[in-house]
Amino acid sequence: MSAQAQLPSIAVAQARELFFGQGHDPAPWIAPHISRSWQRSRPVDHHAVDPEPMALALLSERREQAMRLLNCAQPELDGLAEHAVGNGCVVILSDASGLILEEIGSADFLPKAQRIALQPGVEWSEHNRGTNAIGTALAEREALMVLGGEHYLAQNSELGCAAAPIFTGRGELAGALDISGETVRVNTHALGLVRMAAQQVEHRMMLAEAGGHVLRFHARPALIGTAREGLMVIEGGRIVAANRVALELFGRSWKELLDLEAEDFLGANWPRMEHRRGLLTLPGGRQIATVMERSSNPGSVRPLQRRGMHTQGAAETDDVQPLLHKAVRVLNEGVSVLVNGETGSGKEVFSRRLHAASRRSAGPFVAVDCASLPETLIESELFGYEQGAFTGAKRKGMAGRIREAHGGVLFLDEIAEIPLALQTRLLRVLEERLVTPLGGGQGVPVDFDLVCATHGHLPSLVEAGRFRADLMYRVAGFTVTLPALRQRDDRHALISRLFLEAGGAAKHLQLEADALEALAAYRWPGNVRELRSTLRSIVALADAGDAVTAAMLPAHLLGNHAPPAEHAPTPAAPQAAPLQAMTRHALDEALKACDHDVAKAARRLGIHRSTIYRHLARQRGKPAGN
Repeated sequence: MSAQAQLPSIAVAQARELFFGQGHDPAPWIAPHISRSWQRSRPVDHHAVDPEPMALALLSERREQAMRLLNCAQPELDGLAEHAVGNGCVVILSDASGLILEEIGSADFLPKAQRIALQPGVEWSEHNRGTNAIGTALAEREALMVLGGEHYLAQNSELGCAAAPIFTGRGELAGALDISGETVRVNTHALGLVRMAAQQVEHRMMLAEAGGHVLRFHARPALIGTAREGLMVIEGGRIVAANRVALELFGRSWKELLDLEAEDFLGANWPRMEHRRGLLTLPGGRQIATVMERSSNPGSVRPLQRRGMHTQGAAETDDVQPLLHKAVRVLNEGVSVLVNGETGSGKEVFSRRLHAASRRSAGPFVAVDCASLPETLIESELFGYEQGAFTGAKRKGMAGRIREAHGGVLFLDEIAEIPLALQTRLLRVLEERLVTPLGGGQGVPVDFDLVCATHGHLPSLVEAGRFRADLMYRVAGFTVTLPALRQRDDRHALISRLFLEAGGAAKHLQLEADALEALAAYRWPGNVRELRSTLRSIVALADAGDAVTAAMLPAHLLGNHAPPAEHAPTPAAPQAAPLQAMTRHALDEALKACDHDVAKAARRLGIHRSTIYRHLARQRGKPAGN
């Protein structure tokens, strides 16, 4: 360690001797927020034993209570996790009490974090853990760092943490975001990241909870529609919520601003601001750009969103919520859930939300795409293998995905693609709750809940002899059928919201009624995945401030409207030719863009590799089986 790096640690060591050894004020040697926190933490034994996590059932209940925070924070958790993994750190979300709800990040550091009880189910308030970034950020109501010996508890002296509090629109604490790692890994850059991420979460939560009118504003018009904008919510003519940007722009505190009559603050004509861009003159003559909107979905919550999930939005509206509620109840009783739906309808998104709301939410969510694994590998991937089980095996063997799901949820996507020979092994594991790896060895007990998904019809596969009936009954204890996009009653609202999320809000685009009708009438064979991709293209081609009309939509969207389901005719054979041509073209273009890598092309299109292999076989004039 350099002399320069040693100086802060020497100062902290001196402060600890003054405070813990002699009972003196450590203020001259350490940062003011650390000094204040040490004083508040006096009742805590600074050699206290690390606590055990709370019971899983109780943690699940607390996570359920904080579901809005979890949902709104998930994109930031995922974004910060990329930084954390690269720097040997973890990202943590806590609730307002300091209880850790979620922790993701470096596989190397997670075990170290668990050894000092830095894990879900443990409350890191100052009251319980003394000075620490999570608890102290909540107590100080500001973003801050706690490094090494600045921690109150001696066992946390190797820890470096940066945390930022998350506030509701009424100034109440909702939780905290934290990056933690070894002391040398955490710096002011991490502090800046959690501060910005907390602002993003607050922005998302305010929009999710807003009813009535939402006033968006900023001194720079280009920032309206971003997380850096000011937000104010008006319900019943009163200001009921505002974000921290709004407080700064108006020079007011929450106490001074909340519950004021909007007329007194914005003028008698404030309702006329709706759907108009305008200027608002602040005290002192400064002007800011404003946009007033009426909340279209009061109290709605944004969906849980994860890295690599391109169907977010597919399962976020109220028509899916009753399905989720029922599925959670049966899964919590140990009943397997089968999620059925067309490709792109949001089966994995739904399954991840099911895990997040279930009794196993603190455990892992292990997803296995059965269709993407070759038959030669799927057995070892699922069940694991012993050392030297086969040529090319890892020296130490592999636990397998089923064992990785212990204590959590195992998600088998496209379960119908599991080879018949392996279905017997899977059934035995589900019945005996023991998994035996390839190459022999003793059976290992496993405890997990099972969620499966398929776009096929399992009873038909059973009749065809391609799927075991006893396995079907085991995995389909409760079946959830997600509606296709064309079957949803909320298509207009969903399209409008996804249009804004795709960049329409940031570019101040207006989706005109004729364009919305055309988009809602299209059949969307690729469901929400296809819709999101199309909306991104539309937004990318539009200029800022444009009104997007039907004439600006891709031509193929204007001639493929969906008739009402009860009157939908069976398409005649000649009409299939254009669709087949479009399909072939899409497959060829994806292969070309991916340098003919079949796996990448399949992921790009959201289809299974077998579809592309059949396409290539037809091109060569050979049967697909060859």
